[in-house]
Amino acid sequence: MDNIIDKILQIKKQKNAIILAHYYQDPEIQDIADYVGDSLDLSRKAHQNDYDEIYFCGVKFMAEVAKILSPNKRVFIPDSKAGCSLEESCPPALFKKFKEKHPNAITASYINCSAEIKSLSDIIVTSSNAKKIISQLPLDHEIIFAPDQHLGRYIAKETGRDMILWQGSCIVHEHFNEKELVKLKTNHPSAMIIAHPECPQNLLNYADFIGSTSALLNYVKNSASNYFVVLTEHHIIHQMKKLRKNANFYDCPTINEAGCTLCNNCPYMELNNLEKLYDVMINGDNSEYGMELILEKNLLYKAKKPLIKMLEMS
Repeated sequence: MDNIIDKILQIKKQKNAIILAHYYQDPEIQDIADYVGDSLDLSRKAHQNDYDEIYFCGVKFMAEVAKILSPNKRVFIPDSKAGCSLEESCPPALFKKFKEKHPNAITASYINCSAEIKSLSDIIVTSSNAKKIISQLPLDHEIIFAPDQHLGRYIAKETGRDMILWQGSCIVHEHFNEKELVKLKTNHPSAMIIAHPECPQNLLNYADFIGSTSALLNYVKNSASNYFVVLTEHHIIHQMKKLRKNANFYDCPTINEAGCTLCNNCPYMELNNLEKLYDVMINGDNSEYGMELILEKNLLYKAKKPLIKMLEMS
């Protein structure tokens, strides 16, 4: 393991490259990255850096954001199949027809969407800044919120704004099980339940704190409690343990349609690993799994406008 890490660091220096990683990546990738963050943090880092190449350890839409905000830089992903269930739940052709039914609406899209959806949007939001941005939108306009219905419903409740919701969701947050959550709380009554707003409302009802990945980390860091039930993707606990070495963290089990208990890991995020990162750094588009991300210029131009507006408003 140390050998491949040394090689990655050497290549990174030679290429004047930066490695960005989301909190939902495997611990070894988080530990080797130059910067680990949530979608808003990573968007800012992708927009403002002096490197020639970006190696994005996350999912494809995140790498697209890096390319859109830094079009002159080369952007690579370790596994080209690292997609997103939220992105897949919002096909551009269907969304375009959906928008046409509400011609006067402002379209605010969660960053967890494709470049095509971003190009059809007026502004992009993340779970960190959605409340702040939605609160700034004109009161006399309808708002379309896509693709995450649960985040949209939570933000509507927080801001008091009525929103037209696209019915998308994240497979990880959708599968957390209420019955199992109640069992966990019963077994650990002093534990604080912390949840990402992508969770359905029936789960959020139990939460002591609701927030983005970075907000969850800040809550853990500053909390007087030593016990936490975590309702978001499992790998964020790696960073939580760094902040609170003596605290106890409990994953809420997830249950799929067949009733089988699953690990609450994002299957797309898990496609990335150090070997694939090394391979794409060495071989580029000739690597077995990874690829350089290329976006058509017109799409890149259209998708950039709502992202820049997001950065300005947040």
